[in-house]
Amino acid sequence: MSPPSLFEHARQERLRKESPLAARMRPRTLEEYIGQKHILAPGRLLRRAIQADQLASLIFYGPPGTGKTTLASVIANTTKSAFVTLNAVMAGIADLKAVTAEAQRRLGEYGQRTILFIDEVHRWNKAQQDALLPWVENGTVILIGATTENPYFTVNRALVSRSRIFQLKPLGNDDIREVIRQAIEDPIRGFGNLKITLDEDALAHLANVANGDARAALNALELAVETTEPDEDGVIHLTLSVAEESIQHRAVLYDREGDYHFDTISAFIKSMRGSDPDAVFYWLSKMVYAGEDPRFIFRRMIIFASEDIGMADPHAVPFVTACAEAFDRVGLPEGHFPLAHAALYCATAPKSNSVLGFFDALKLVEKEREGEVPNHLRDASRDKEGFGHGVGYKYPHEYRQHWVAQQYLPSSLQGRIFYEPGELGYEAQLAAQIRERRELQLAALRENESVLAPPEILSFSPADRTTEQWLARAVDSLSGSLAQIRTELFRTRNLQRHELVLDLTADTGLFTWEAVRKTPEGGVWALVQNAEAERILLEQADNLPDLRRPQMLVGTAEQLPELLADLPDLRFDFIIGRNLLGPAEDRAALLRLLTGLLAPNGTLALAENLPRHGQRLSRFADAPLSPEIAIAEEKIYTNPDDPLVNWDVPDLCRHLQEAGLAASNPTILDLKRAQVLPAATLNRWLDTSQPHSYAARLLSAGLSQEHLAQLAAALRPLANRTVVFASRTAILAGTHIA
Repeated sequence: MSPPSLFEHARQERLRKESPLAARMRPRTLEEYIGQKHILAPGRLLRRAIQADQLASLIFYGPPGTGKTTLASVIANTTKSAFVTLNAVMAGIADLKAVTAEAQRRLGEYGQRTILFIDEVHRWNKAQQDALLPWVENGTVILIGATTENPYFTVNRALVSRSRIFQLKPLGNDDIREVIRQAIEDPIRGFGNLKITLDEDALAHLANVANGDARAALNALELAVETTEPDEDGVIHLTLSVAEESIQHRAVLYDREGDYHFDTISAFIKSMRGSDPDAVFYWLSKMVYAGEDPRFIFRRMIIFASEDIGMADPHAVPFVTACAEAFDRVGLPEGHFPLAHAALYCATAPKSNSVLGFFDALKLVEKEREGEVPNHLRDASRDKEGFGHGVGYKYPHEYRQHWVAQQYLPSSLQGRIFYEPGELGYEAQLAAQIRERRELQLAALRENESVLAPPEILSFSPADRTTEQWLARAVDSLSGSLAQIRTELFRTRNLQRHELVLDLTADTGLFTWEAVRKTPEGGVWALVQNAEAERILLEQADNLPDLRRPQMLVGTAEQLPELLADLPDLRFDFIIGRNLLGPAEDRAALLRLLTGLLAPNGTLALAENLPRHGQRLSRFADAPLSPEIAIAEEKIYTNPDDPLVNWDVPDLCRHLQEAGLAASNPTILDLKRAQVLPAATLNRWLDTSQPHSYAARLLSAGLSQEHLAQLAAALRPLANRTVVFASRTAILAGTHIA
């Protein structure tokens, strides 16, 4: 392609300078990209794939302003492949044919791949998406699609199954602040060449009301700067009042036919079914504020009154129907009263004037950042397998009194009360029950994580049957006791598909392959002790695609800062290991080191054998032995001066807490393992010439030579026979509360 002419270059420069601030500040590299750390933090699979230029087909899904198109432009600046862009609103099959023809020519003549970015890919109809499928399948193009609509519902199923899906979330307030500061300080693309003073409360307002949308925040900043006259010193002073004028109205993410519509009405209905009037008012307020048709809400409540209230209150259907008729007569805004009244009746079945609580909830939606629908309340009918929506929802009708404690309000609003029962009429009978249930629900939320919403799945990979079969075989190849240890260890964290795992004791692959299996869009780092263990693990990993293979580290846990020196920002969501603390010279220092490698809310989980609860050899004897032998054995295992046995679970839990981890209750596993007792091993145990042998320790504990001979005589017949060893393992876990 020939370089642009002088006039074309000038035109492009003029367009760049005249572009809106949000377009000018679009990040060009991964380092400039702000937010979406769950998929782009150092070490995540997507970041590694972009840096290695090993992209497969991708679909980015998320609300406006979260950086989908920006991420595609970053990829365009990074890849050596040809990068072609189509907008699904304006492009059709003819444009696609031209792109694929050029991609075929480019691949044939130069061996260069083509990445096709389709913005708003959900806008293409089925025929257009079907026309794209063959070119994705045969590798002519690598698809990157961006959509604000759930791809499981709006994108061809065949395309979805062949693509990795990454869900982008609204940016946090801190991210928005960073975006704003970046724009103010950048002298080339932003306002760095101007003298701007931005008050802290003005910055907080812009970040809060932008509601996670970077584009909205930058548009508001641009308006504020351009409409504020500089003072006599040339300083543009952006105060809170200026910020409020620049962005006054919070946009609630909602649409009449997409995810937010289905998720919110699902949460509304499930909250009514769960008899939680506070959550009912919140979700109703969100729908009303976003412009949902009240007649649609009434239709759903009429169905609900019949389906979920039924004969428990035969007046429900006529009452809700009467409210619907009243709404039609008075219209808006007064129609809010019968609408809220009907919703309150469905949740509690009283008649009262406490519908005013609805308007408190409406004010909250206007003034505060909206809370996300808890994952278990989302609509599960279409994407349960992909994003895990609806997983963990407890159906109240299956519990006694048709009620169960679980989370209905967003996490940020737990404990908020919108409905306070009155003291008159039928409602007075409800007051005690509602207050009691609120107390039970709050207590359960504090004490039991099972009532909280399970995390949403934020990424997806197309099925790789060969890889999954190999991983399944690797995971299932363990003995019973080791498999039990692994199961309990991984139970300490609900590991997400995009998370990063560090296996501290990967020599045997005991935990490594399970971690690889559970994090297809994340990454696994495997620490092995020597080059031979690395070679064996790498040979096994040959069965996996390059991006799924664990990253190898050779050394000890104490050497991790040196081993990871090239990745200073790398933080792990889950660090696991086995029998790491027992032999450590300084357990507290090692735990502090590992805590420093954890991401906020990351988990450190360790399986530690407890030697002081280990197998007593005297219990292998078939005949009774002198009690002095058992007494001497107990002295060995409780010797306060022996670092191998002078610690127990409370000591390890204390070390976890001192390292800054919130330790959970440990799980204790009493295990039995049948194995052959080699004669050489038995002789080594009974060899008194070795200072640290079992026999030498017994003598140090005061056992006589006569009694030692009695023990040896009872054990020698067991040489080369199968015996059952008993052991105790503690599963310890701590969360990094940053």
